[in-house]
Amino acid sequence: MIVVTTETVVGRTIESSLGLVRGTTVRSRHVFKDIRAAMKNLVGGEVEEYTKLVAETREQALDRMIAEARARGADAVVGFRFATSEVARAAAEVVAYGTAVRLDGKSAGTGTS
Repeated sequence: MIVVTTETVVGRTIESSLGLVRGTTVRSRHVFKDIRAAMKNLVGGEVEEYTKLVAETREQALDRMIAEARARGADAVVGFRFATSEVARAAAEVVAYGTAVRLDGKSAGTGTS
């Protein structure tokens, strides 16, 4: 599955647009990881626990978006973006979204017509 942030796929022609696809997940922080993160705040540096949580959450949202695109028969998702929002004090939602498209069967050539 091709996933791009641009509105087109270089070298390919969009045959049809299949509509908006999205993948959503909501994750909450773990109380023990919060304690370790608070300790890290005292000394500075990257809070690896949160970095890992955010990366896993984005991957899950992305996987869900791709699954929806595949279910619609898409070859690619264009205009891909992430959006986040706080759902509760210790929980955040991550949404991966874009437009599912079906591409032509061949790469665009540079020959003359």
